[in-house]
Amino acid sequence: MVKQYLILLGILLFAFTPLQTVKAETVPKAEDIYMTTEDIVSDLVFPTIDKRVIKEYGGDTLFDWQWQRIVGINYNDNHSYDVAVRILIPSKNNDNDKEDLVKVRISPSCDSGKLNKLKCNHDFKIEILNYKHLSQ
Repeated sequence: MVKQYLILLGILLFAFTPLQTVKAETVPKAEDIYMTTEDIVSDLVFPTIDKRVIKEYGGDTLFDWQWQRIVGINYNDNHSYDVAVRILIPSKNNDNDKEDLVKVRISPSCDSGKLNKLKCNHDFKIEILNYKHLSQ
C-alpha cells in the first residue's frame, strides 16, 4: 500500500515539476529612458525633412545633415502643429556650412470623438510648408 502511494506521489511530482527553466531577459525600465519633446518631434519629422534636404542639395541616401534645434511650435485651429526646425548642412571641405530653416506641419489623426469634426477632418500626415536657405 505504501509502495502504491510512493509511486503515485512520484508520478504527480514528475507531472507538475518543470523540466526546463527559462531565464528572462532584463528589459530597461521606462524610468531609465528620458525623452524630450524635441526627441519626439525629431523622430516624427526626420524622414520627411531628410527627403526634402536630399531633393534640395542632391546627394544620395547617405547624405549627411544635422538637426540643430526647434525654433518654434504653433498649434493650429484644425488640430495640427507647425514646427520650425533649424538644420545644418555641412560642406565637404568644412569651410562653408549651410544653415536652413524648415517649417513642417504635423497633423495627428482626428479619430477622437472629443474633436470638432468640422475643423479637424484629416488623417495623420506630415508635410513641409516652407523651406528657406538661411545662409547663401
